[in-house]
Amino acid sequence: MPLLSDAKAAAERPSGWPLLRLGFRPFYLGAALVATLLVPLWLAVFWGVLEEQTTVPGLFWHAHEMVFGFAVAVIVGFLLTAGKNWTGLATPRGPWLAGLVVVWLAGRLAAFSGSPWLYAVLDMALLPLVAGIFARLLLRARNFRNLPLAVILALLSLANLCFHLAAHGAIALSPLPPLRAALGLILIIESVIGGRVIPAFTMSAHPGLKLVRKPWLEWTTVGLTALGLAWWVVAPAGWPGALALGAAGMLHLRRLLGWKPELSSGKPILWILHAAYAWMPLGLMLLALSQAGMVPESLGVHALAVGVTGGLIIGMMTRTARVG
Repeated sequence: MPLLSDAKAAAERPSGWPLLRLGFRPFYLGAALVATLLVPLWLAVFWGVLEEQTTVPGLFWHAHEMVFGFAVAVIVGFLLTAGKNWTGLATPRGPWLAGLVVVWLAGRLAAFSGSPWLYAVLDMALLPLVAGIFARLLLRARNFRNLPLAVILALLSLANLCFHLAAHGAIALSPLPPLRAALGLILIIESVIGGRVIPAFTMSAHPGLKLVRKPWLEWTTVGLTALGLAWWVVAPAGWPGALALGAAGMLHLRRLLGWKPELSSGKPILWILHAAYAWMPLGLMLLALSQAGMVPESLGVHALAVGVTGGLIIGMMTRTARVG
């Protein structure tokens, strides 16, 4: 019997290159590398130090790569890792994981190829693959609670398709609405996952603390956020959008205060999550003010993209790396 136990343990022992054993490892590193290289490159183009060399106009390329190059890589790495924990089933590793990383990297490089359709095909390949893998895992495990995340991956794929068709003149649409839609979908993911992990991490850091989850607040906050962001994507700027986004921002603030952010002081791995989430109500309120014509839209966009998304990515990367 001990020999059988030893044989089973040996069979389950991790093997292969450690970098390719879990999805977060190569995708988090790749996302960090992309951010390190592409942000300075965009600033050099923006300031006129370098000539624009991208397949699509520079501003659209910058926005697209921050969403579909950087943020999507982190989301994919997170879901391929969390999916294993949520379902108990194996996620891609080794050569299969390496293949997904190569597909993602090819999309980043194709932006400089000069061929719009090569860029489109290579860039659009990753998300449908990951959506299919993730949905199959959840369905096999009957983990229906997280199935909406697979739907969001599919919607991100559709937004990316619309971006490329619009950017290359195949449809009569500005590339901005698909980019807005993609950012909005990512914010919905962050609202849902943040609502799970931030209070959980806060309670684990303070034994005896009990944060009571209010389902009405959770559903209303996420629902009104989706409504306000959808208005921002598809409708002209105006007071209806301003009211929806402003109300959503207030609900996010109420939600955050209920997680006792003041208790995170002195715990960097915890306060970074609270600080990043604090940009959610601020960003939505700035976006509401832009709908009313009171501030530039870019203020709200960057508060949400850099503050919320960038901040939560830093916080989750740090925590995942410690336990992975």
